[in-house]
Amino acid sequence: MQPFPQALRAILTVLWVGGLWVIGVVVAPILFQQLDHAQAGRVAGALFRAMAWIGIVAGGYLVLDLLWQAGLAAFRSRTFWLLMAMLTLTLVNHFAVFPVIAALKPQMHAAAEGVFGGGFQSWHTISSLIYLLQSLLGLALVAAPGDSRR
Repeated sequence: MQPFPQALRAILTVLWVGGLWVIGVVVAPILFQQLDHAQAGRVAGALFRAMAWIGIVAGGYLVLDLLWQAGLAAFRSRTFWLLMAMLTLTLVNHFAVFPVIAALKPQMHAAAEGVFGGGFQSWHTISSLIYLLQSLLGLALVAAPGDSRR
């Protein structure tokens, strides 16, 4: 049996990275196939917000744990920089991009008529690209050969 800190690192990594992929690749597309667009968007938005909080908690713990375990040597590890990139992207998406998208949602009907020039779609695309980059960094994190501390 693994020591508790090591087991917690593994669980949080699986929850964060696995959650990103399951929601982004499996759940969200199914929602948009099975529900009307507005309802699917609301449910997907709630899931993405939940994943952001999971990422903030998991990423924060994983970074702090790595710093605690490795000290300043953590700054030379690939894992540290992958975690920092993922955590930063999570924070940017959740606290900078999501609020803009939420503010633009009420204007979507006007945007569809061309009044606002598609601002919602542009921000949604930015958010999607951030999420994709986060997911790919997560794959790099879990696919790293050998010790996860590198």
